[in-house]
Amino acid sequence: MKIIVPMAGRGSRLRPHSLTVPKPLIPVAGQPIVHRLVKDIAKVLKQPIEEVAFVLGDPAWFGDEVVESLEKLANDLGAKATIYRQDKPLGTGHAIMCAEPSLSGPAVIAYADTLIRAEFDLDPDADSVIWTKQVDNPEAYGVVKLNDKQEIIELVEKPKTFASDQAVIGIYYFKDVAVLKNKLQEVLDENVMNGGEYQINDGIKRMMAEGRVFKTGTVDEWMDCGNKNITLETNTKMLGFLKADGEEQLIAPSVKSENSKIVEPCFIGENVVLKNTTIGPNVSIGNDCVVENSTVKNSLIQTHTVIKNANLDNAMIGNNVQYNGDFTSISIGDYSVLE
Repeated sequence: MKIIVPMAGRGSRLRPHSLTVPKPLIPVAGQPIVHRLVKDIAKVLKQPIEEVAFVLGDPAWFGDEVVESLEKLANDLGAKATIYRQDKPLGTGHAIMCAEPSLSGPAVIAYADTLIRAEFDLDPDADSVIWTKQVDNPEAYGVVKLNDKQEIIELVEKPKTFASDQAVIGIYYFKDVAVLKNKLQEVLDENVMNGGEYQINDGIKRMMAEGRVFKTGTVDEWMDCGNKNITLETNTKMLGFLKADGEEQLIAPSVKSENSKIVEPCFIGENVVLKNTTIGPNVSIGNDCVVENSTVKNSLIQTHTVIKNANLDNAMIGNNVQYNGDFTSISIGDYSVLE
């Protein structure tokens, strides 16, 4: 089994954080989004992963450090990592075709800005499985339309009249991904574009027209990381799941706490120093941070950051930040938000 992960886009909805860190590498509950996604997919598949292929953008943005972290992610799953580049943002179909040498055999394609919790077996009779989540407002999503055999017969983008309440979340399984590759090659050769981009859906629709069997794989939780508030909501949910699972150590043994209190669930990374502070619930703090004389809840703080004299709730703070709640002199860059 292979996992193909297009992650070339920089994203704008998560600024200012995505100006310096690619959005798929922003941590949620202590691990980058793409790391959690790939691990969770591997857990759902319940079979060995031979290769994880990552489609990255400009090397100036996705540099050596990013590549090394992704190679380690794949190797930790017992798989080889393959790195491809998408030089121009020409859509989902184009991104997949950038990984053309890896497009053979059974594979999962997953876009790296979402997280899932799921437990199901792949249907052996299906040529493809499209992961979906039941939603209350299907008109805001791309959805799948099913026949009486519960097979997917149509993809409908933001339906104006009810077609289905099963929203496509951006994760797909193909029994032989080479079939999709051939259809996407047709799309590229014929220059079929939607919104100025080559889309995976145009390849999928051609597979359906040939009578290929598509089924749904329904996830229990679909957690987006599209903007700051949604990312914090996802961080809260993930911390709850991890605390309940009991499989990860959420508070590093190297944390130094002086006259401080931790209200779980929280993730607190290596070498964090807490002084006269209450942390939690629902807080993630990255490595090498210092928090003094503060109260922090429902928040996400990345690495090498110092927080003093603060009362933070629903806050998202990046790397190498100096924040003092008693500030009178400030230096704030582009796209920063203080509320």
